[in-house]
Amino acid sequence: MADNPDERAGGEPTAIAQWVAGILRDRIVKGVLPPGSRIVERRISAEFDVSRTPVREALKLIEADGLIVISRNRGAQVLQYEPQEARELFDVIAAIESLAAERLAGSISDAVLDELEELHDRMLTYHKVGNHTDYFDTNSEIHDHIIASCGNPILLETHTRLMGRARRGRFLAIMQPARLTEAVAEHEEMMAALRARDPERAARIWRQHLLHTGETVASLLEANAAMAG
Repeated sequence: MADNPDERAGGEPTAIAQWVAGILRDRIVKGVLPPGSRIVERRISAEFDVSRTPVREALKLIEADGLIVISRNRGAQVLQYEPQEARELFDVIAAIESLAAERLAGSISDAVLDELEELHDRMLTYHKVGNHTDYFDTNSEIHDHIIASCGNPILLETHTRLMGRARRGRFLAIMQPARLTEAVAEHEEMMAALRARDPERAARIWRQHLLHTGETVASLLEANAAMAG
């Protein structure tokens, strides 16, 4: 049984729907609900001890993220992630996040730098002990913090709309040991660029970082498809 939604989401229908959507979104991103899985309203309602109305609203939120499709005959089903989608999506994400990194590096305060240093140190600790789930969550916090602190609310809004599908790909990528090692090194270089207040260097490494992730995801999906075929 999930935690009491009245305590976790404040008891408001919209908040409960967002709470349910957050849990389901995390399960899809981390492969607990793999592509092709069906999400049955009554089962989710029973598991979370909520009515079917907020579950239905939660599924609409996840559909808007591009993670599921809802049809009259089959209900909600997790979408397959295609190689070309990964390349196209991370091409856009790389542009958005590199611009945010450039803006942040040119104006970063000591307080924001300290916050990112703390997150970076925590991420390195999780990497060292092999805790992939907490590594991924902290890694995501770093990416989100850079976007949120860059001073451009339109970048933040655009990034938020795309991140459901992008996080799904990023989680696939960290399961590849070679890419994980490379990604950690890229994060180290990003922190060096922020410490130096170097916008050009920050933009360059962050764009490279996201494009590398997209290519890793696309290659992995192509390999999986070839094996399945």
